[in-house]
Amino acid sequence: MDMFRLTECGAQWFRSLEFLRCPRWVGVFVVATIGSLLSCSGMPSLEEQERHVRNNELVLNQLTPPAFVRAWGAPAYQHAEFMQFFGMKDDELIPRSRLASGEPPRGWEVRIEAGDALFLAYPDHGWLVVFFEERLVYREKLTSAKLHELGRSWQHEEKFRSRFEVPAVP
Repeated sequence: MDMFRLTECGAQWFRSLEFLRCPRWVGVFVVATIGSLLSCSGMPSLEEQERHVRNNELVLNQLTPPAFVRAWGAPAYQHAEFMQFFGMKDDELIPRSRLASGEPPRGWEVRIEAGDALFLAYPDHGWLVVFFEERLVYREKLTSAKLHELGRSWQHEEKFRSRFEVPAVP
């Protein structure tokens, strides 16, 4: 009961914006604390990500490219390009290149994002995984033959790319 009063009292103090009248160091401390709490709630550790990949638990927005490389090794094919993504209700982002020309995906909500995408193809595991802003946003189970075909098409495209078309890879 006392804990509830303390929490409620703190919430009222915060809502009243009284903390803004405190010395500057208190305001800086409050902002830093909130920022650190938000940043801690992001990605799981690389070891945990690697465990998910090894178990074929390809969780959207929770995995990064290094986790795949550590778990499965270097991909047979990789490709980077500027890409438009269709935002889905489950937070999946479907790359425009994975759809028929002019066709929006089923269940698409009106949200489009664009930026540098990284595609990794793992024919041995049967997965195409796509990253946007260093996080897994799309995964597709494909046959080994389809993944090899896709990889060969990327290699063919690379031959005709100018240096201006190559995205900046960190």
